[in-house]
Amino acid sequence: MYPLIRFLKESVKFRNAPRLGLLDCHVSQHRCWPWDLDPWMELNNGRTLTLYDLGRLPMARRSGLIGVLRANGWGITVAGNSTRYRRRIRAFEAFELRSRLIGWDARFIYMEQAMWKGADCANHILIRSAFTSANGIVPPSCVVQAMGHDTQSPPLPDWVQGWIAADAARPWPPERG
Repeated sequence: MYPLIRFLKESVKFRNAPRLGLLDCHVSQHRCWPWDLDPWMELNNGRTLTLYDLGRLPMARRSGLIGVLRANGWGITVAGNSTRYRRRIRAFEAFELRSRLIGWDARFIYMEQAMWKGADCANHILIRSAFTSANGIVPPSCVVQAMGHDTQSPPLPDWVQGWIAADAARPWPPERG
């Protein structure tokens, strides 16, 4: 089940937060609750992906993206991701969620998010998203321009470019197993 109460809490908490620049980091505090756990009593990997929404949505709102999407009838969808898990988050542990836009190419935007327990990064995700309209994919440069920013993306880091290349080499559709 989607954590609607948490989503509402984050929406209310950050409704009057200062505006973020396009590439600024949104930081929020969270806690792992019993309903977030897997059978090994740690944060479930599927719930981790859902909790990352709670960082991206306020980040998008604070940067002005949500307003631009609504004004133009555009949407946004996750088009791929890669997650690295390194530390367990257990029941009742607090963690900090950091979310930021890295850049974009002709079709997608790239964001990174991480969950931190103190000085330790518990997990990190790279997300590729597409802007959508009734006519298909909206080029990120059009969305960024509508937000009032330069349409040129900052250079994507080598590790992001490597992931893009590796994902492009992945067969699609996959073989039936």
